[in-house]
Amino acid sequence: MMAGMTKKQCGALGEKLAGQHLEGLGHTILERNYRAGHLEVDLITKAADGLHFVEVKSLIAPIAEDPISKVDSAKRRRITSAALHYLNCEEAGSGLEVFFDIVTVIFEGDTRTVTYYPSAWIPMYT
Repeated sequence: MMAGMTKKQCGALGEKLAGQHLEGLGHTILERNYRAGHLEVDLITKAADGLHFVEVKSLIAPIAEDPISKVDSAKRRRITSAALHYLNCEEAGSGLEVFFDIVTVIFEGDTRTVTYYPSAWIPMYT
C-alpha cells in the first residue's frame, strides 16, 4: 500500500487519519491546514476541555527516531505563532483553554499506528 506514496500523500493521509482519531475522542475539527502567512497548524480542534492546536507527523517505517523529536523548538514556536494569530482573529477560541498537541501516524505495510500526545508542549512567552 505504501509503495509509491509520495511524502505529500503520506502527510495528507496521516492528517486525515489523525483527524478521524481525534473525532473519535470527541474533538470537533474547526480547521485543517490553517495558515497565517507562512505559518501553519495542521489541525485545530475543539473538545470539551478547550481548543487544541495539533501538529501531525506522518512517517513510513522503519523509522530511526521518535517522531515527536521532529517537532523541535523552532517548529513549536511557528505553531504557537500561528495559534496566536488564530486566537486574535477568530471568535471560536474566545475564552477557551488552549492546548498544543501532537499526533503521530506511522505507516508500516498495511498497518497504521496513530498515537495522540495531548498537551505535548506548553509555550513559553518571553
